Amino acid sequence: MAKITASVFTSHVPAIGAAMDLGKTQEDYWKPLFAGYDFSKQWMKDNKPDVVFLVFNDHATAFSLDMIPTFAIGTAAEFQPADEGWGPRPVPKVVGHPTLASHIAQSVIQQDFDLTIVNKMDVDHGLTVPLSLMCGELDPKKDAWPCPVIPFAVNVVQYPVPSGRRCFMLGQAIRKAVESFDEDLNVQIWGTGGMSHQLQGARAGLINREWDNAFLDQMISDPVGCADRPHMDYVREAGSEGIELVMWLIARGAMSDIVDGKVQGPAPTLKHRFYHVPASNTAVGHLILENN
Repeated sequence: MAKITASVFTSHVPAIGAAMDLGKTQEDYWKPLFAGYDFSKQWMKDNKPDVVFLVFNDHATAFSLDMIPTFAIGTAAEFQPADEGWGPRPVPKVVGHPTLASHIAQSVIQQDFDLTIVNKMDVDHGLTVPLSLMCGELDPKKDAWPCPVIPFAVNVVQYPVPSGRRCFMLGQAIRKAVESFDEDLNVQIWGTGGMSHQLQGARAGLINREWDNAFLDQMISDPVGCADRPHMDYVREAGSEGIELVMWLIARGAMSDIVDGKVQGPAPTLKHRFYHVPASNTAVGHLILENN
């Protein structure tokens, strides 16, 4: 059967992609951030998955205020990098895994989670920046991402957004779906977005180091408690865009230590932890957890 072997958590700041695309990664401002992913790129090479299930949020690219699905799974054979106003990022197209994606959709919907099935979608920086951070800079003319990717978009832009508890439960349903797939696949699940940041209003530029690191601590050691945080905690402590962190809970809920909503198995192994501010006007957090 297929199995989720690891989870990866990372911010997906658009300026990170721009820094890579414009050759600025070794500039004084950016160099410390990218150094924090040196371990991760080597880990990715050493632990190459067959498929990545990547949880992200669309930034008014594939979806608009005309139609906002709460949870949307990409089932297409490929996904092109989106034009977000200044042309598509110069990165390879994303190759999907329609068979596994369709199976997950079937299983998760039968577990009473309503998913929107997306057969055509361009993917923006929310998905391509994490891939670039973990896989390095690739030439779209001659390179490819190391494995197929299943995009899973979550609405954290327009309220009402799903609760952390709902996302945590969804992660468990996704793991059950993966484990019922009749093919021997090594699957990683990635949760992206966050950490603390606010892009508008009187608190624009807010970054809360203490809260961010407490969230990372709790994600590792008390994921059930982390899932119970109310929305207002994210907004008050991490800024209006800090709510993106609920997407991390989908990936955390999919880890094997979580059974029936509780920690009932061996804790995952923390392989890497990194935190850096600022990246543009955002805090960057990153974890790699391996199942045991």
